[in-house]
Amino acid sequence: MPAIPTMSIPVSESRGPYVLAMDIGSTASRGGLYDASGRPLKGSKQRVAHSFTVGDCGASTIDADQVVAEIGRIIDGVLHFAELNGLADRIAAVALDTFASSMIAVDGDSRALTPCITYADARSAPYVEQLRERVDERDYHLRTGVRLHTSYHPSRLLWLREEYPDLFNRTATVMTIGEYVYLALAGIRGLSTSMAAWSGILNAHTAELDTATCEMVGVSPELFAPLAEPDEPAVAGEVGRRWASISGVPWFHAIPDGWSSNIGPGAVDSRTVAAAAATSGAMRVLLPEVPGEIPEGLWCYRLSRSRCIVGGALNDVGRAVSWLEHTLAPVDNLAGILAGPPLPASPDVLPFFTGERATGWANGARAAFTGISAATGPEHIWRGVFEAVALSYQRVWEQMARAGATPERVIASGSVVVDHPEWLQMLADALDTPVIPLTMKRSTLRGTALIALDALDPGGTRALPPLGTAFDPVHVAHYRRARSIFDELYRKLV
Repeated sequence: MPAIPTMSIPVSESRGPYVLAMDIGSTASRGGLYDASGRPLKGSKQRVAHSFTVGDCGASTIDADQVVAEIGRIIDGVLHFAELNGLADRIAAVALDTFASSMIAVDGDSRALTPCITYADARSAPYVEQLRERVDERDYHLRTGVRLHTSYHPSRLLWLREEYPDLFNRTATVMTIGEYVYLALAGIRGLSTSMAAWSGILNAHTAELDTATCEMVGVSPELFAPLAEPDEPAVAGEVGRRWASISGVPWFHAIPDGWSSNIGPGAVDSRTVAAAAATSGAMRVLLPEVPGEIPEGLWCYRLSRSRCIVGGALNDVGRAVSWLEHTLAPVDNLAGILAGPPLPASPDVLPFFTGERATGWANGARAAFTGISAATGPEHIWRGVFEAVALSYQRVWEQMARAGATPERVIASGSVVVDHPEWLQMLADALDTPVIPLTMKRSTLRGTALIALDALDPGGTRALPPLGTAFDPVHVAHYRRARSIFDELYRKLV
């Protein structure tokens, strides 16, 4: 497989201001130095691998102090690179994105009482059901832009209070992983507007802490740090001895990687949609204001006073591909099958192998195949599953338009796009819109640098990300018919 570019440039071709950008992801912490154009400097990249600890009853955690140590090592490495290249005193800011929807209970001495509870931790599921019995979920969704779910703070706070009362009583504050890292390394306290939104505790319409949610779960607003806008960075108070060169520069409060994942590939306005297709999937669009009524199948996260992001997540994209790979006999000319015209013997599929998020949020949904005949072979099943995944994106797309998106193109990225780029023809057909593959890696980290640069260097010239050849819609009528069958199956089986 050919190498995927990163947009990196030699120091000699770079220009200031420079941003030390970092990312805490599901599989690693990363960092590097970015110039004013939003391009990484060759040789500055740092990476420390990690993994989540998965346990019984849906636990998914990572040691918070381990992540602090990883980010410390990354800063050490980037600053060493900067010193060797005469750039140490030209770093203008520090920026960080993290996986979203994390939570850590912290005591009055700023020590973690729990591991970092990740977005994938489902132990609070019974308390989601309790909340649904006690409150109007539609009202909660209209206020906060999110549904009641195990990824968000409300059910987790109830779970901690009920299951671990002694620990909960010792909790002075609740933090996300980015907040905890900043507090531990730099003495900075603050919760970005976007991270509060991804935690399910922000009023999407006012960009303030949603006090009704605090009342709903019986906690004080003082449990959370003060909110900070994207253009309101802090200055580190405790890094002078270790990192003197950045002791006086602004540290932009940690933001969720979902925002960076739009900015890095260039999906920066309502005309361009970002479609991520990896183990799971997502489709997101930036809007200048929160919709008056947020479509019930989507989430809407407030990013700042003037922007929000609307979209939906799919459980099974790469997971569906893995099922095909492990279940079916090998298929000759798979690329041609995926890129070619519809195959008449293909089954109709509901691709919910691990439940559904957007747009129906049916956790108990399971995959279903209909219309299989004696003529159906492995290639038809591959085709049917990929078509169904494309239709799942189409369902999100349809509601995004109701929210005010006016998309003209889609930029697609992720491991499924890299491994099966031909599938983008199906996605273009299903959406009746051109789909363009992103041909670079680490676009999320780049997006975080760009968001900081927009505050540091407004109006500055940025490099354009590398994009592949667009897939234009061809078989639109087929997908209109397929969507009708999909919806009928959904009504009967989910």
